[in-house]
Amino acid sequence: MTVLPNFLMKRAALTPDRIALEMEDRRMTFLELYSNSLTLSGKLVELGVKRGDRISIFMPNSIELVELLFALKNIGAITVLHNLRLTSKELSYQVEDAASQFILVDDEREPGLKKSKEFLGTQKVVPFSKLLRLKGSEWTLVEEFSLDEIDTIMYTSGTTGFPKGVKQSYGNHFWSATGSALNMGLHEEDCWLLSVPIFHISGLSILMRSVIYGMRVIIHRRFEAEAVHKDLMERQVSIVSVVTTMLSGLLEQLGSRSYPPSFRCMLVGGGPVPRSILEECMRKSIPVYQTYGMTETCSQIVTLSPDFSMSKIGSAGKPLFPCQLKIMLDGAEAEPKETGEIIVKGPNVTAGYYNREESTYEAIKDGWLYTGDLGFVDEDGFLFVVDRRSDLIISGGENVYPAEIEAILVSHPSIKDAGVTGIPDDRWGQVPVAFVVTDRKEELLEESFLSFVRERLAGYKVPKQLYVVECLPRNASNKLMRRELVKMVPGLEGNDEN
Repeated sequence: MTVLPNFLMKRAALTPDRIALEMEDRRMTFLELYSNSLTLSGKLVELGVKRGDRISIFMPNSIELVELLFALKNIGAITVLHNLRLTSKELSYQVEDAASQFILVDDEREPGLKKSKEFLGTQKVVPFSKLLRLKGSEWTLVEEFSLDEIDTIMYTSGTTGFPKGVKQSYGNHFWSATGSALNMGLHEEDCWLLSVPIFHISGLSILMRSVIYGMRVIIHRRFEAEAVHKDLMERQVSIVSVVTTMLSGLLEQLGSRSYPPSFRCMLVGGGPVPRSILEECMRKSIPVYQTYGMTETCSQIVTLSPDFSMSKIGSAGKPLFPCQLKIMLDGAEAEPKETGEIIVKGPNVTAGYYNREESTYEAIKDGWLYTGDLGFVDEDGFLFVVDRRSDLIISGGENVYPAEIEAILVSHPSIKDAGVTGIPDDRWGQVPVAFVVTDRKEELLEESFLSFVRERLAGYKVPKQLYVVECLPRNASNKLMRRELVKMVPGLEGNDEN
């Protein structure tokens, strides 16, 4: 069993006075962050949190959230992070699946949650202000982390439509940070601007890098192009993580200007960057690193450096130093430029899904994660992703799974059958659209139907268009052929890109 010192304890000992976090007008050193986390740990213990407990977090980006995350690690509790855009029904499913002892929420969300029928009368929902009012109990600090021990759980929807909890170990996080540093380098004055959600692996991984590297992080509550642009220009930021829609907004803010010399990396995930945007970035000397990763790989596992951004347009790059990649086709490794399933291996890859032995067995074989994504490598070893998890829709950097939406649609009494696919969108990259078979078309136009869908799905999952059709395209095995659906969208006939 390999162990490392408690990450934040070690960092506070090494560089206590170095700035760890900045948010708005607040600045906090690593020693202050560690001290605050210790105080919070005592309050969590008084609340009833024990080592090995699963604790759900439903809070926005904030310094308090960071303190809470490390306070839970001090106790040895497992943090379950939830997307703030979930409905109470979606959140309830994940909390029950993880068997979380408590749901820690910010004060703003607590009244709404407690009024929802899913959490009515429950004692699990604890507002952060209540936690702060506790005096704190005596407890024992976890001074060493076993790299095999589960640290966090993040839910990702599967192709069946049922969310699965991805287990992320301390070793996964450590090696993710190590692989990123070996790929992009590590400079003493580095500063990472964090405006992606911390409940996503992209946001959480930045915090882990901060503590492991001893790197300053500027936190934004959410991405707002004007505010992020201002900080990139004025606060000596060297790296920022974005998706294509965010990059477009930043380019608009930048105009004809250039970023300061301190800025050295625009890390872009969530799908390939369009050529027109790459060309604009080149003209403005913006170093774009395209990347491919997922919750199961604890953030990036393949990254394309700016050296190849134009010569390998559309490529996600090559595996990070500790990682491996293969393309499998019909049970054998594919030849260059042959499309098959992308499989990856490395110390940052999850050991599996929480309480999902069958899903784990299907996805992980001999240490290789079968991603379900289709792609190929060229003769130089660069990865090109052809289709993200087959039918996956990526809307504004969020993963949207058609099966999850279809399950909600067919639960409506007036809908006999449903199919969902993604169509191109200038702002979000893709948006979901739905095709339904029904005898009662008029009902679908009523506000009651829209309310039915919105109550059950996060806003970004709600179909932007609803088409009534006589039947859906299915093969001989009666399997829905989602890639045929896009051909039925008016104005997109003949386009089979999903």
